[in-house]
Order: sequence, then structure tokens, then C-alpha cells
Amino acid sequence: MPATSPALDQVWNWLAEVLDPEIPVISVVDLGIVRELNWCEDQGEPKLIVTVTPTYSGCPATAVIKRDIVTALGERGITNVQIETRLAPAWTTDWLSEQGKRCLREYGIAPPQRSGCSRSYAANEAAIDGRVCRVSESKRQGAPKRSGGSLFVRSGTAG
Repeated sequence: MPATSPALDQVWNWLAEVLDPEIPVISVVDLGIVRELNWCEDQGEPKLIVTVTPTYSGCPATAVIKRDIVTALGERGITNVQIETRLAPAWTTDWLSEQGKRCLREYGIAPPQRSGCSRSYAANEAAIDGRVCRVSESKRQGAPKRSGGSLFVRSGTAG
């Protein structure tokens, strides 16, 4: 464990590099799965508590996501990690970041709009059109194209 605990902003940045195993072009942060980070003390040592909310309560990828988070943090010297699963409130597509929506769009998945959003889809597209997906190209090159899942509809296909 580092002599001093890294700032939570730094930890968020590290976790923004952890890709979702089912849609490997979006990070677990941009997908909105990582909900909260907190440092606490555990027998005199700092412990990082990471709260995650899976996209649905029975999501089979949750175990892989937790493992990948622990691995990513361990590579940066944070070994005392507790992953807590929070099912309520339930995950919603409103938790997707704008960056995450961009990554999904570039991958060929039509991201949903925020519920109650007053902007049209076209206006939303124009507002974020110039942003670049932060998942590095090297990580995306080997990512297979996938058919639409239960959460999203691939662009140009009937839902």
C-alpha cells in the first residue's frame, strides 16, 4: 500500500481505464457502474471501498468487473480494496456519461437518451460530436463487434 492514499480523483481516472467485459469499448466509469469511492481505515491501514451497481441484478459480468477493478488498483499499489455491490437504486442508462455514449456510438451501438431530456437526439449528437472516446485505440483494436444486447440497439438495426 502506498505511504499515502492516492487522491480519489486519481483513482477515478485509473478506473476509467477498466473496460466493461461485455462492451469492451466503454469503461466501467463511463458506463456508470462505479458509483462511489471512499477511503476508510482498516486496522490502521487505508482501505478503498468501491461501490458498484451492475447494469442489472443478475449481470453475469459483475464478477469479472469486480476482478478487473481489484487488478487495476493492485497494479497501482492499492491492495486493500473492498468492492460493495449496491442494487438500489437500480442502474439506469441515465448514468452513462456523455463520453460513454460517444464510445458506444463509435462502436455501433445507439446509446439511449436521458429520460426526460429536453434536447432532441440530433441536438445531443451535435453537442458531443467533437469529443473523442477516451478508451485508447490500442485497447479497442482487438475488441470484437458484438450484436446488440438487452440494453442497447445497434445503430441502423431494428429493435
